[in-house]
Amino acid sequence: MHHVIPLLFFILILQNNIPLLAQLPGPQPKRETRAVWLTTFSGLDWPRTKATSPEGMRKQKAELCAMLDSLQAININTILFQTRTRSAVVYPSQIEPWDMALTGTVGMSPGYDPLLFAIQECHRRGMELHAWMVTIPVYPIAQAKLMGPKGLARTHKPIVKKHNGTFYLDPGHPSTAEYLTRICMEVVQNYDIDGIHFDYIRYPEHASTFPDADTYKKYGRGEQKAAWRRANITRIVRTIYTEVKRLKPWVKVSSSPVGKYADLARYPSKGWNARDAVHQDAQRWLAEGIHDALFPMMYFRGNDFFPFAADWHEHDAGRIVAPGLGIYFLSPKEKDWPLGDITRELHFTRNEGMGGQAYFRCRFLLDNVKGLKRYLRLRFYPFPALTPACTWIDSIPPTMPTRLRIERRTGRDDMLTWGASSDNLPKGGIRYNIYAVRGDVNMDSLTAEHLHAENIVSTYLSDNQYPINATYARLYGYTLAVTAIDRCGNESQPAVLSLATHGAGMKTEGMLRVTDGMLTLPHSPATFYAITDMQDRILYTGRYNRSVDVSTLPRGMYRVRTLHKKGISHFIGTFTK
Repeated sequence: MHHVIPLLFFILILQNNIPLLAQLPGPQPKRETRAVWLTTFSGLDWPRTKATSPEGMRKQKAELCAMLDSLQAININTILFQTRTRSAVVYPSQIEPWDMALTGTVGMSPGYDPLLFAIQECHRRGMELHAWMVTIPVYPIAQAKLMGPKGLARTHKPIVKKHNGTFYLDPGHPSTAEYLTRICMEVVQNYDIDGIHFDYIRYPEHASTFPDADTYKKYGRGEQKAAWRRANITRIVRTIYTEVKRLKPWVKVSSSPVGKYADLARYPSKGWNARDAVHQDAQRWLAEGIHDALFPMMYFRGNDFFPFAADWHEHDAGRIVAPGLGIYFLSPKEKDWPLGDITRELHFTRNEGMGGQAYFRCRFLLDNVKGLKRYLRLRFYPFPALTPACTWIDSIPPTMPTRLRIERRTGRDDMLTWGASSDNLPKGGIRYNIYAVRGDVNMDSLTAEHLHAENIVSTYLSDNQYPINATYARLYGYTLAVTAIDRCGNESQPAVLSLATHGAGMKTEGMLRVTDGMLTLPHSPATFYAITDMQDRILYTGRYNRSVDVSTLPRGMYRVRTLHKKGISHFIGTFTK
């Protein structure tokens, strides 16, 4: 059996012909938010191609799919997809115009619904999609003509202010909360999103000069102005949160506040924090229960990061706090941080038991700046993870799947199938997780310890079936388990199917031997070899030797192929650890 590897891909493999495996940093969490901001503003992350023709639309979609494939390969599970930029959107809205990033022209349709497409593609890959909405900024004053007569600064003059060359919504005007709620609810109503994510839900920089004296005079009621401003932002958050939960309680509401909440006793925020500088009382939102998650923009390092991250964690009120990491500072064109600055922050957030991590922004992650992408795939995120359960919304798990079985199909992969689960939460929908546990384990002996990250095969499946090579599962002695999971993250008891005892007496051609961490390969004239996972994603390449050290590979099943200079690849065999 062989197939042809695309030449460019083969060249890249040879250019990067170095061992990629490294020692894993201890037990891997089963639940952790692993988020990335995917920016559509000015096409910074996506799209690079304009959808001004059928071919442009096809390429634009393909770009996004390629990005999501790469993110899935490093086990990212949450996409913060920029849905509203500066009073323009990437879906067909009845309220605001199309964003120009899609076609190059404000208000011009790309010929499809990018938000719907992104949701479908994320869900197909077991990822959550949170609609990232830029809230208070409108657009630069210089762009007013470009936005045309339907621009927000013209259609809603009473709630728009000019400040430092930009139009902003006035948070103190009651109609601002109403308008932003309309925008957010248009998305929540019409799309199967997993979250709504607020960006810039605050007063602008240099807030002391923001021209809201008239609004304060009319609505301030004698309250101290800073407190009144904080209350204005909180009122917007509370209004939207209440409406979202009324319609779809499982949709997570989150935001990305300024990375330092306030001055700490030993560590000042140096004049830039959420609560006092821009009137963003984010810790109160958690305490009041009008937020499900925070992604603080912690684009700092050293003592500007660690004590402030600990402060967010200390005041998380049992909700999800996943610090946003400024990975763009790794770029030599930015601040040229060493990779170690980010990896220390990664380990700190996990060791402290925080809700996960988020990355700003997608392009710097996918470009593998300073080797971050490789580090995540092989060391920090070697296995998939479920997102944390939102038990404050709902804590009752769905029922267990039923009738778990293997359907044999001639000439194709076998199909693992099961009967549907039911849920107590209406309309949210049920998805499924699949595990493969080494050994003959029945339902009575299967415990939560078996269903850990290393045994996850696939997450958040919408269908009641999954293609699987049952012959391999039997040869390796695996028990399969399927759980149902609801939209709040509650996971059912597992349905179990043991294949471990079904392979007695079966032949094991193609099985390669691993002894004391050393893999033995057969004689071959090949120049190179590649070790892949069971989805044929290359993990390790090297010059062909009979003996290969695989001691640092995590437990699991792997395939081995030869690589030849003309791009031909032959399957050698499989092995397990």
